[in-house]
Amino acid sequence: MFRVPLLVAVALIATFGGGIASVLWALKATVGFGSIAIGPWVAFPEAQTLAADPYAKAHRARAGELLYGGAEGLMFTAATDDSGASLSAACSYDISGVTPPARFWTLYATASNGAALRPGPDVPSAINSWTVLRAADSSFVIHASPIAQPDNWLAIRHTGNFRLVLTLLDTPTAGSSGLIDLAMPKIVKTGCGHA
Repeated sequence: MFRVPLLVAVALIATFGGGIASVLWALKATVGFGSIAIGPWVAFPEAQTLAADPYAKAHRARAGELLYGGAEGLMFTAATDDSGASLSAACSYDISGVTPPARFWTLYATASNGAALRPGPDVPSAINSWTVLRAADSSFVIHASPIAQPDNWLAIRHTGNFRLVLTLLDTPTAGSSGLIDLAMPKIVKTGCGHA
C-alpha cells in the first residue's frame, strides 16, 4: 500500500537532490561559456555583459562580485604555468614579458577558492602597473615566490595550489575581437623549496 508513494518520494528526492547538486557543481566549475585562453591565462569577456549565458549570470549572483563592464576591464586568471603544471605555493615562478595595452593593471594571487592571499602586512601581496620595475623596453619580470626576491616580488605564503589574477582596467582589449592575438606574460617555474 505504501510501496508506490515511497518509490515516488525516493525518485523525487533523488531527482531534486541530483539537480541541485549538479547546478552547484556547475557554478563552482566555471564562470560560464565563452572563455578565451592565451597560454595559461583564461578570461571570460562576456561574463559581465548582457550577452552572458545563464551559468555566468548565476555564478555572478552567487559570488556577489562586482564585475567590470565590457569597456571597463578584463580579468585573466592562471592556474598553471606555461608548461601546464599547476601553480604550487611551494615553488617560485617568474612572470615576465609585457601586458596588453591598459591604462592600469593589477596582479595578485588567490587560493584555489578565489580568496585573495594575504601573506602579511610587510610583504607585497600585489603588484600593479605603477609600482612594477621595468626594463628599458617596458618589459618586466615579477618573482612570485615564498622566499624574498630582489626587484619585483609577489609574496606567496600559502600551502597547496594558487592562481594568479591579472586585471586590465580601461583597456581596448576588453571590447576587442582580436583577443587571441594578444601577448600575455609568460609564467615559468624557477624552482621549488628553498633551493
